[in-house]
Amino acid sequence: MATDGVSLSLKLPCVFSPKSRQYLAVCAQDGRLRVWNTDSKTLHQEYVPSAHLSATCTCVAWGPCRTVKEGPQRKKRKSEAAQVEEKADLLAMGTAAGTVLIYSTAKGSLHCTLDGGHSGGVNCVHWHPEDSLLYSGSDDTNIVEWDLQTGKTRSKWKADRAAVTSLCVSPDGKLLLSAGHVIKMWDLETKEVYRKFTGHSTAVTTLRFATTRPPDSNGLYFLSGAAHDRLLSVWQVREDGKDKNSVVSFTLTDEPQHVDLITSSSKEEAVRLAVVCKDGQLHLFEHFLNGPCKKPLSPSCSVQMSDTKESPMPIPLLAAALGADPQSVLLAYGNYLQPVMENAEINMAERHVCLARDLKTNLSLSMETTVSKVKTPIVNAKSKVLIPGLPGHKAPVVSAPQGTEKRKKDAGNKEMSIAERLGEIDLEASSSQKGAPKATASLQTDNYAVLLMQGLESKDANILNKVFQTRKEVEIKKTVARLPLPAVIPLVEELTTRLQGNPLVACMMVRWLKAVLVHHTSYLASLPDLVTQLGVLYHMIESRVKMFHKLTKLHGKLHLLTTQVAANDDRNAVSDVDHTAKLVYEEESSDEEEASGDEAFPNEDSDHWEEEEAMQEDEGDEEDEDPDSRTEPKANGDEDMEHENESEEE
Repeated sequence: MATDGVSLSLKLPCVFSPKSRQYLAVCAQDGRLRVWNTDSKTLHQEYVPSAHLSATCTCVAWGPCRTVKEGPQRKKRKSEAAQVEEKADLLAMGTAAGTVLIYSTAKGSLHCTLDGGHSGGVNCVHWHPEDSLLYSGSDDTNIVEWDLQTGKTRSKWKADRAAVTSLCVSPDGKLLLSAGHVIKMWDLETKEVYRKFTGHSTAVTTLRFATTRPPDSNGLYFLSGAAHDRLLSVWQVREDGKDKNSVVSFTLTDEPQHVDLITSSSKEEAVRLAVVCKDGQLHLFEHFLNGPCKKPLSPSCSVQMSDTKESPMPIPLLAAALGADPQSVLLAYGNYLQPVMENAEINMAERHVCLARDLKTNLSLSMETTVSKVKTPIVNAKSKVLIPGLPGHKAPVVSAPQGTEKRKKDAGNKEMSIAERLGEIDLEASSSQKGAPKATASLQTDNYAVLLMQGLESKDANILNKVFQTRKEVEIKKTVARLPLPAVIPLVEELTTRLQGNPLVACMMVRWLKAVLVHHTSYLASLPDLVTQLGVLYHMIESRVKMFHKLTKLHGKLHLLTTQVAANDDRNAVSDVDHTAKLVYEEESSDEEEASGDEAFPNEDSDHWEEEEAMQEDEGDEEDEDPDSRTEPKANGDEDMEHENESEEE
């Protein structure tokens, strides 16, 4: 039942007044009750409940027409007294807080408040056709009978295990229908169950009596519709009690939201039915209720509405009321905040009818004739509004000056113009440099948001350049976060055009684009035409991503070449080596060594190296014996060492 309660709360009440159909009562999304005049197609009255936001209106029901006393009047003649007309006056509104508000259209104010009867939200209210009684059903599974003369509870009883979602009183005022998942018929005198009807799997949202015959004649019929059900079931109250199943079914295109019918008083009179579905279509039925019918009945005529554009879009129907003429239907369509009323002539010979209407012209005509108590200020036609109020932006509050007119003029001159504000924005952070003079205080972050909105609205390149040159990440994030949602798409389009230009500018725009995507992702995802609006940006990013791999390879190769060239330059830049010796060591026998040459080396090419070695040894012995002979210098120290070893061995 929780899910059913949610679906019921989303259904906005929209009801025509009985008999004359002069008024249309609508409770819109803002919780206000608006009563529209169907003749003049203007707003007749507007009522704002004290708790219209916390305790929203869930259901509305017009009371029976009555004669209304509108203040003190003179005594009328007998001929005039017979001409008194009954008008629709009282209007019952059930709220989610469990109270019932009674509003008087004749007084234009609240008549009384009925509270203390329900502990849960009120789902349905229905008037007694004759007595000043009102019945209400709630989520607390109880039905309360209210006495409007005293404004107190007359009786209260438990109706079902589940919440009571719909009520209807019979035309004679003796029986009451209540429904949750099970439909029960109550005897209002004894408050006991007269019959039970089962057949719906979801919560019943619609109950209406279709005939005015007594229940003991097998001629009493009523219809019911449930949530998420595309059928209207007709039930017969039989005298023998064998009424377990519905006798007739009417097929619909969606869940029924508003039902209007003209009852039949005999078998020869057909029941006329107008059903407005959740998808905004109207289905008209006409059937003689004289027993069961096996096949579901399709509508005799289905009505849709669309606008007059090249690609027509459907206009939802809100409510419909049948007239005395079978072809005339009173329609309410458009928006709940500003519905359009029209008496339409429908050709019942056609199965499907589409009515094309220009919704804007109809709204403008109705708004021109609307008499409002609110006075709008006269604004110069040449003035242009650049920006609405920003959330979080606070204008400087000027205290009421207490002095002469000169002080007022001086105080007014202190306010900065836009050019002065732009001049005070420190874009290059020059004040952070050492030795720089102390600059004036920079503007706050919300001023960036104001300037950005003004630049986007006026398409001023100077303002946009000043704002987009901001490089501080914190200021960019705060500016984008304070930006109103309608300005997100224009900002993305401006960033897309700038990304296609100079690469240096594109680097700065990427920071802004990143901040937009981080802060406003949920809003962008909720847009239905997001693909078409961001198609250019997507294709540009995709093309640059494809080129990124090739550019990375090229960057690597260029880096390798530059490093090699730099290394070669470093090698060539080394200074020439100084070949002059830092230290020279000279021996005493240096001249003799140069003269002797390589005589001490044996000939490597000779095969008789042993004989030559022996001859050298003999020469060495002779030299030792002859003290006067000069010693030949050794070519190297290695041979000296070898000969010393050999001499030691000998």
